[in-house]
Amino acid sequence: MRILKNIFATLVLMIILGGCSGSRLSIQNGTRIVFFGDSITELGVKPNGYVTIVREKLTSLHPGFGIEVIGAGVSGNKVPDLQQRLVRDVMNRKPSVVVIYIGINDVWHWTLNNLKGTSKVDYEAGLREIIARIQYSGASVILCTPSVIGEKHDGSNPQDQMLEEYAAISRTVAKSLGATLCDLRKAFHSYLVVHNPGNRREGILTYDGVHLSDAGNELVANEVLKYFK
Repeated sequence: MRILKNIFATLVLMIILGGCSGSRLSIQNGTRIVFFGDSITELGVKPNGYVTIVREKLTSLHPGFGIEVIGAGVSGNKVPDLQQRLVRDVMNRKPSVVVIYIGINDVWHWTLNNLKGTSKVDYEAGLREIIARIQYSGASVILCTPSVIGEKHDGSNPQDQMLEEYAAISRTVAKSLGATLCDLRKAFHSYLVVHNPGNRREGILTYDGVHLSDAGNELVANEVLKYFK
């Protein structure tokens, strides 16, 4: 166990010193992108889902490139779940880019009966391990901050404070490991300030306060696409 910890620490140090710069990513012939997350990503492969939108836009912009876009979302997943299935659902697919959209359930499950969220310590450590292993394989990482649990934009959603704390952890991890940060938390808030004048809990970017509506899928897709050349 100590040897494994030392190896992991060495990998993290190598990535910090010489890893990705966080700049925009190039699309090349044969680029394979895996979207790794929870039910939001699981639903993202549907016809109007954000994963599908990204696939359609990239393939239309780069015809003949053989771009492959894969959804690897599982409902209810948290960071520890991603750690468990990283090899099976991501590494074995030999991706060029991995987009990680996680964090909602890590916070939300603290408030739901018979479920348990993820501690901040485990959340950060898990993200660091996942990203380090992906980067060491040669793939680039786009880390998304968790978006919303409720669409009120004045800070009155019950989980807003904790969600901000977990989003801050994601920002810190992305910066320290040289991963590209897609700050969906900020993007959602900016959009809702303008498009949710009634300060509704849901019905703008989500249909239930968490899962994406058509407008939410479009917003997430466009935010992710910003980080590709």
